[in-house]
Amino acid sequence: MAAYSRDQAAWAAAGRPVALVKPEDAEQVRAVVAVCAEHRVPVVTRGAGTGLSGGANAVDGCVLLALDGMDRILEIDADEQLAVVQPGVVNDHLRAAVAEHGLWYPPDPASSPWSTIGGNVATNAGGVCCVKYGVTRDYVLGLRVVTAAGDLVTLGRRTRKGVAGYDLTGLFVGSEGTLGVITEITVRLLPLPAKPPQTVVGAYDSLVAAGQGVAAASASGITPAALELVDRYCLRAVDDWKNMGLTDLGDVLLLGRIDTGNEREAEALQDCFDRAGATWSTRSTDAEEAEALFSARRLAYPALERLGPVLTEDVCVPRGLVPEMLGRIEAHAKAHDVHIANIAHAGDGNLHPLIVVQAGDDEARARAQQAFEAILDDAIALGGTVTGEHGVGLLKKRGLAAELGEDVIALNRAIKAALDPHGIFNPGKVI
Repeated sequence: MAAYSRDQAAWAAAGRPVALVKPEDAEQVRAVVAVCAEHRVPVVTRGAGTGLSGGANAVDGCVLLALDGMDRILEIDADEQLAVVQPGVVNDHLRAAVAEHGLWYPPDPASSPWSTIGGNVATNAGGVCCVKYGVTRDYVLGLRVVTAAGDLVTLGRRTRKGVAGYDLTGLFVGSEGTLGVITEITVRLLPLPAKPPQTVVGAYDSLVAAGQGVAAASASGITPAALELVDRYCLRAVDDWKNMGLTDLGDVLLLGRIDTGNEREAEALQDCFDRAGATWSTRSTDAEEAEALFSARRLAYPALERLGPVLTEDVCVPRGLVPEMLGRIEAHAKAHDVHIANIAHAGDGNLHPLIVVQAGDDEARARAQQAFEAILDDAIALGGTVTGEHGVGLLKKRGLAAELGEDVIALNRAIKAALDPHGIFNPGKVI
């Protein structure tokens, strides 16, 4: 059970489960939940365990419900542009399957080669493409859910439009396993982009300068398919691991992607980078070159994990305030004497400061926690949010309370109590 007792949030506590159950279908999930509800036993649902907030961590005395074995793609309807999947389907496996039908599933968290659709739905995951295409909630049409009463219910629709009743599907997306167990997901698909994307790269000599590049792109009205930030610490960590030769490119890189085939848009994005002070910039249609750069972005987190425990932030601020927030992050690194590397879905203001400490250094760990909380407070002060895509889990509960306030937290708790009156689903998480 130990291997299933926690996600990738090394800083979040994990309890001791009493059992691990690996169901194969919705009826088995329903049976497990019915027994747990009868005996008031907590149920913690998990998928691949790639979460970064402790949301899938075991609590003492719980039954761990691991859905990674429910990994079948049940239907792909090319005419209606939708797919029906079990929660254990890996994100990239779904993308590959629908691509054979000329279709595309846009949500693409950095963990897409490993994370499951069920986990993506539970946290309302985002990813590289969400600056243009939105997050997981924008693609979930319907769900099948096991409730606290042990019933299997169907939520949502298969049609493009539908406003019948409350949006319970949207409520369950991002609920982090606290309201029920999702056993089936119907997702909306898009046609595959017809033309190969163009990649635009800008190099900067500081985080704040790169933030100005982000602000310039946002103010220009251009909507890139991706706009990512990777700093020198991340580039060096990836180089040390994979020897990709990235650290020679610059201190901070902005990676833009234009997928419309419009050469003028790519030129305009490069011009934004240059006017904001890029030390150099380039654009390319070379697919292998682009994939290498974006792969480096995806590898940054595991590369940093090799250096020590990583405390991962996930704040989101208005795009025009990205330079300000990056400057504050640098100030907190200095004030708390901690090492903070930075990656970001910069195009939508979603920043991921990564605080790295040496294993066993308790004093550094305490300083890192202080920096973590200070960054949350700064994001709120700038009109942002404490989590853009990773979820609240265990690590962001204080920050969520500070962001929402007592009245709104009370509303959240009322919803939780209505759908889970005995509090068996993932207790102690989120609220």
